[in-house]
Amino acid sequence: MTTDLDPHSGHAHHQTALGGATGPGGASEEASRYRIEGMHCTGCAADLQKALLQLPQVRVATVSFTSAMAVIEGESGSSTILEAIRRQGFEGEYLPAGIDLAETRSRMELAQSRTVGMWRRRAIIALGIWIPLETMHWTLGGAGSPWLPWTMLVGAAVVLGFAGGGFYASAWTAAKRGGTNMDTLIAIGATTAFVWSLIVFVAQRVLANPEAWASLPLYFAESAALLGIISLGHYLEAKASAHAGAAVRELLELQPDVAERLDAEGVASEVPSRDLEVGDRLQVRPGGRIPVDALIVEGRSELDESLVTGEPIPVDRLPGDAVVAGTLNGTGRLVLEATVDGRNTTVVRIAELVQHAQSSQAPIQRLADRVSSIFVPAVLSIALITLLGWGLLMGDWSTGVVSTVTVLIISCPCALGLATPMAVMVGAGEASRRGILVKNAASLEASGRLSRVIFDKTGTLTLGRPRVVAIEIVNDAFDETSVLRAVAAAEAGSEHPIARAMAAAAAERGITPPHATDFTAIPGEGVTATVEGRAIRVGRDRDASCRIEIDGELVARLMIDDEPRPDAAQAIARLREMGLEVGMLTGDRRASAERIAKVLGLRPDEITAEATPESKLEAIATAGPNTAMVGDGINDAAALAQADLGIAMAGGTGAAIEAANVVVPPDRVGAVPEAIYLARRTLTTIRQNLFLAFLYNTIAIPAAAFGLLGTSGPLIAAGAMACSDISVIGNAVRLKNSLSRERRQPDAAKPA
Repeated sequence: MTTDLDPHSGHAHHQTALGGATGPGGASEEASRYRIEGMHCTGCAADLQKALLQLPQVRVATVSFTSAMAVIEGESGSSTILEAIRRQGFEGEYLPAGIDLAETRSRMELAQSRTVGMWRRRAIIALGIWIPLETMHWTLGGAGSPWLPWTMLVGAAVVLGFAGGGFYASAWTAAKRGGTNMDTLIAIGATTAFVWSLIVFVAQRVLANPEAWASLPLYFAESAALLGIISLGHYLEAKASAHAGAAVRELLELQPDVAERLDAEGVASEVPSRDLEVGDRLQVRPGGRIPVDALIVEGRSELDESLVTGEPIPVDRLPGDAVVAGTLNGTGRLVLEATVDGRNTTVVRIAELVQHAQSSQAPIQRLADRVSSIFVPAVLSIALITLLGWGLLMGDWSTGVVSTVTVLIISCPCALGLATPMAVMVGAGEASRRGILVKNAASLEASGRLSRVIFDKTGTLTLGRPRVVAIEIVNDAFDETSVLRAVAAAEAGSEHPIARAMAAAAAERGITPPHATDFTAIPGEGVTATVEGRAIRVGRDRDASCRIEIDGELVARLMIDDEPRPDAAQAIARLREMGLEVGMLTGDRRASAERIAKVLGLRPDEITAEATPESKLEAIATAGPNTAMVGDGINDAAALAQADLGIAMAGGTGAAIEAANVVVPPDRVGAVPEAIYLARRTLTTIRQNLFLAFLYNTIAIPAAAFGLLGTSGPLIAAGAMACSDISVIGNAVRLKNSLSRERRQPDAAKPA
């Protein structure tokens, strides 16, 4: 919150809003959300997103497999969107604004559970059949067992029918639209391996001269293996996605399901917390959680507000104080009056914000999307060239079929689709656990690319509470005590921050000001009053914060300055250690700004003083690329919107929070380098995941096409594809575990 420290230039209004006028989760109010059922890999999400973007008037469409959500901006209407979702072979449900997020989350978790269960069953059956078949193939294959090929034929057919059913259905749906998807590669690969083996099997038993076919191997076991291993990979993928989205569930679980509502006689009865209305009175016993945002009416207690502030130290709360849903009551019984209804608490708004961030796409994902859009047709072309090259040019159709199947299987780009969303879900979820709210994945990526951070001073780097730091006596007939006694009396009728600073300075010295009369406030100039028969004037001064005149004569000048936040200097030092440039904007005079800057470790050339909202906007616009602005006041809103990344203090005005991309806890400016650190770690993980995904395909496709993987190529391909998925998932899990460990052991965290 930026406040001019000139006397009486205006009143500062402090608003403890979380979300301003922004739609849930910081999304545009035009955005609509849909729950999607039936997606079983990231390829499904990519295909659906492409189809939705082709609808008229749809400007932006984001489909997330990890959260089973579609977020759409445009005017096509929900019926058109739902019909497009059904044409893709999925089930959709429109989620109107204000819907019960807890109920939606339960349905999503149920859908995720069904997906996990489906892939688990397919993997168990497919691998349960393949492992015995493969064992018999290697132990009995050379013994001339006439029944073994029959057993492998039947076993592979069962696997194709059960585990392959979903792949075939998805591939057929894409084919009916005249397109392809990732399941097309798997379906064609498994079918080619099975059909070729069936042709060899029949030729060996039907032809009069089967010697030419006798030496050709059968790939029944391999066709079962690739479906089993790929199903196992999708099972791990679905399970990891469900776990990666746990941040929303953990947040919603902080709000208790039941509250004790008090009637007119003060009798408590249990009601669902979601049914609480504004104005309801309720009680919270020691050790219980606050069920709804409210004001304390009776009682006093220490509350654990780490949900909002990220700080685990409890704070003392008294009657009249605001409390937030999900915070933990300490030792005292509290009687509260609800200020919001139970479906729109801070917990729910934070959860919606996190869910929106986890469902959105980072710009870096566009690379993967562009590759995926041409990947399947390219792979099918490579597979056809491989088959014809081996068959027509080399005269070896058997190797051609094996190499073709291997190309189809090893090329499935599921890992490419997982690379970004898995890391984004982990990064956004971990940020929320630290009280840092990231509005979308693009903001997370922008945070990781920053080159400089520019802070507003008052209310951001400082507490926004002016204090008297020096008194210059001009007239020897007066001393500091008499001057403070006079100005504290004159300012008693003012609510300006400067007046409060003078009153606080007098109180610190034990000075009791006398009664003042004839109080007059002159906007932009100061105040006048009569104190014990003497005319007192507190006004503007060119060389100090204000000048004190008694009976028309200058007697003293007061230096009034703001108090830095306790963690501000450390935050700036950490940003420098991370290689970032740091600057400060303020509307205060240069001298005042330099005094604060010296305490915070900022150089004079890093300060822009006497800045207006317009000059702040210009300073951000000319600062260079990858610039973040940190602020909390209404006059910061334009600069926050102009910056590549706007970071708002959660205790600031709604306008600032609405304009910002990231919201950090109030009273903790140290969360700014922490947010950038989390974003950098997330962006590094995304790049590692993309590298791993591209690495597998870059190395494996040529090896498969040239037959370098041998007769076991399809089996190796299925294993390699599963390994690529597991590598990406494992890297995201590694990030999650690392960040969780740092959060539990703060001394171990080393931002870089």
